[in-house]
Amino acid sequence: RFIVVFLPTNIIKMVTPCDVPVGVITGDDVTKLLQHAKDNGYAIPAFNCTSSSTCNSVLEAAAKCNSPVIIQASNGGAQFTVGKSIKDKNACAVGSVAMAMHVRTVAAFYGVPVILHSDHCAKKLLPWFDGMLEADEAYYAQYGEPLFSSHMLDLSEEPDEENIAICVEYFKRMAPMKIWLEMEIGITGGEEDGVNNEDVDPEKLYTSPEQVYSVYEALSPIGNMFSIAAAFGNVHGVYKPGNVSLQPARLATHQEFTKEKISASEDKPIFLVMHGGSGSTDEEIATAVKAGVVKMNVDTDTQWAYWDGTRKFVAENSDYLQGQIGNPKGPDAPNKKFYDPRVWIRKAEESMGERCGVSMEKLGSKGTFPPKKPESGTTPIYNFKPIAHNPLKDAVEGVSKMVASAMGK
Repeated sequence: RFIVVFLPTNIIKMVTPCDVPVGVITGDDVTKLLQHAKDNGYAIPAFNCTSSSTCNSVLEAAAKCNSPVIIQASNGGAQFTVGKSIKDKNACAVGSVAMAMHVRTVAAFYGVPVILHSDHCAKKLLPWFDGMLEADEAYYAQYGEPLFSSHMLDLSEEPDEENIAICVEYFKRMAPMKIWLEMEIGITGGEEDGVNNEDVDPEKLYTSPEQVYSVYEALSPIGNMFSIAAAFGNVHGVYKPGNVSLQPARLATHQEFTKEKISASEDKPIFLVMHGGSGSTDEEIATAVKAGVVKMNVDTDTQWAYWDGTRKFVAENSDYLQGQIGNPKGPDAPNKKFYDPRVWIRKAEESMGERCGVSMEKLGSKGTFPPKKPESGTTPIYNFKPIAHNPLKDAVEGVSKMVASAMGK
């Protein structure tokens, strides 16, 4: 069976759908989906979410667009999810877990595959990362898969040697559970989640092929479930096209360099990720995807879209939002149908969902996954079934043997 897909390179292509289940996917299914994206010339948008409402907006958009999708929690977004008043040192980890559990509970009802991811984790935020891995291990012990599909380490502010060494240690811990690792080498400009690179040396915004290969060389003996966010002038935040000097053509050079180094038969042996894409031209996005970018982060644009839906609703219904009673229909007329949060938050969700759809279209993921919405009543209300044994010990021992063999020990 084939489906027709409009790729970001303005090419119409017949694509065989990826054979992965709906709902949150992990392990080999994540690898299969990302390989399918790379092989077929599309990327999957990754949306930062801060609540069940924003998660649902993303899921609804993915269902409408017949697209796989990535939902990700940032450190700040996770803090918002657990509640801004909670000052516990584990608050951000708990917020991430809460978001993950919500997505796991509802995702299958939307009929699309979902990668559950955590976003940028700088060195100072490693306790948050540790907390999520602790949750992954506990979930794995009960259910045979990790809570999250993937996690990102962003140690790009550190020297390359330290950055890679820390990634290696964490990847060893993640590999037994088949959790995908995303890492960043080279710096994304601008500011996000308390990491400020607005005044960084411009040259550091461009990663070299040698840097990318050094990551591949260090991580590949442990496993193949990793991707690299290589900087090519990216900047967090929103800018007019042309105000940021993106050079996505550099990504193809990274692929060529590593291919030659490892004598690969595949033209694009590396899974690449694009950050700081707000304000990018369609041509820049298409060039990046063609070079092997399989994931692109989207945050600033969807933040605006969520607010814009609320803003328009308030502007159109201002006379009904000045008090609980009293509007143009009369001094005693009730306004509950206007100020009820389910009304104006829904407008925010619809607006954000439309913007999510734009990203899916630009990245070529729209239409790549035929809808598989379950029949009403067929999806379990409580879809968590503990397994009788603990697979983590066996998995750890298996990966340890594999790494030792790869290292010649």
